[in-house]
Amino acid sequence: MRPIRFEEADSAERTQIGEGLTRPAVAAGRLETGRAEGKYFLRHDDGCAVCGTPVEAGSPFYLDPDTGEVLCEEHGRERREA
Repeated sequence: MRPIRFEEADSAERTQIGEGLTRPAVAAGRLETGRAEGKYFLRHDDGCAVCGTPVEAGSPFYLDPDTGEVLCEEHGRERREA
């Protein structure tokens, strides 16, 4: 499966997701639930798996559902095009 692009992160720690993305988030070990702000969240506080760049609020990022890795815009785009 190709990496999933998120248009913008909600914060540096997590981004709220819809029910349709819970399965890849669970498989990646990145699903958070039970927060007052919403029902489902994708945790990305460890930054890009390739270069370590943190995910900033408002910036795009990727989730590779095959590996569970969060990727910055550059590395996510490269992996998606490969």
